[in-house]
Amino acid sequence: MRNSRARAARPPAVRAGQTAAAAVDLGPLSGFIGYRLRRAQLSVFAGFELALRGIGLSPGQLSVLVVIACNPGLTQSEICAALGILRANFTPLLHALEARGLAVREVLPADRRSNTLRLTPLGRETVSRAMTLHERLERRITSCLGAAGRSELIDLLQKLQAV
Repeated sequence: MRNSRARAARPPAVRAGQTAAAAVDLGPLSGFIGYRLRRAQLSVFAGFELALRGIGLSPGQLSVLVVIACNPGLTQSEICAALGILRANFTPLLHALEARGLAVREVLPADRRSNTLRLTPLGRETVSRAMTLHERLERRITSCLGAAGRSELIDLLQKLQAV
């Protein structure tokens, strides 16, 4: 009797060509936006790590470098606000970029308590290489979604940021 209950509690058998994860009933999770966003993020981040493995940048580090490249001279606080990074999390990230010689802090002459950030020549070169590799990942994602689907997804994600 115990064995029949144990068998009944098991997930359905995996069919040919189906992964074990696909055989599991996720119940209402499969329709949760947050769940789907997180799973998509994990997939995209795995692709990011694979695409940029030779450069050794995390998505957060690349984001900071790109913002500095596009806005040289922003303060640490401005970058944190733009990217939604807590200052406590930003400091170690910036230390890592400085240690690699990718970014430098410069004291703001008008307010010596604030630092502006700039890329070093190595930082500019690294951002250029990283963006070339990242564009390949973006093309792969776009090939999955189609150009219209990609544009629609970007619009929908921007709407969700306001929630």
